[in-house]
Amino acid sequence: MTTTTTAPRSAPTTAFRFARDVVPPDLWDKQVALLQRDYPYDSVMATRVLGQAYAYLLTAMAHRGEQLGLAPSTLVDIGVHTVILDTVAYAELCRKFNDGHFLHHVPLVDAKNDGSVMKTAARIAADGWHVDLPLWADAADCGPCHPGNDSH
Repeated sequence: MTTTTTAPRSAPTTAFRFARDVVPPDLWDKQVALLQRDYPYDSVMATRVLGQAYAYLLTAMAHRGEQLGLAPSTLVDIGVHTVILDTVAYAELCRKFNDGHFLHHVPLVDAKNDGSVMKTAARIAADGWHVDLPLWADAADCGPCHPGNDSH
């Protein structure tokens, strides 16, 4: 009689990257506080929005020149504005993660209705970043950003 032993299967693990892990803690805290100052967010919501903003920006930087047409949702764009308005910190982010190239912000007046927001969330997830999907679903089929090579 032959006995076959099968190793127990383990559940697949998925490790996501979190933007908070790449942003200096003092800058993170400052930008969370800015979101709370400027919007009706508690610390939990401000943290969520900021995390998705950084995941979006870092993904856009990683794909510079690929013409992917990435666009944030309305809520994520609020976080993006908080990051880019702190120009010294934003320039440092571009230096560190975008080979020193400044990632310009070129908003459009009219939102485009092409599904780019959810495609962007999928691209962010494919790059390994945690995606807080409810923050992307607020504008599931429109985005206000110019799809340029070196802009978002």
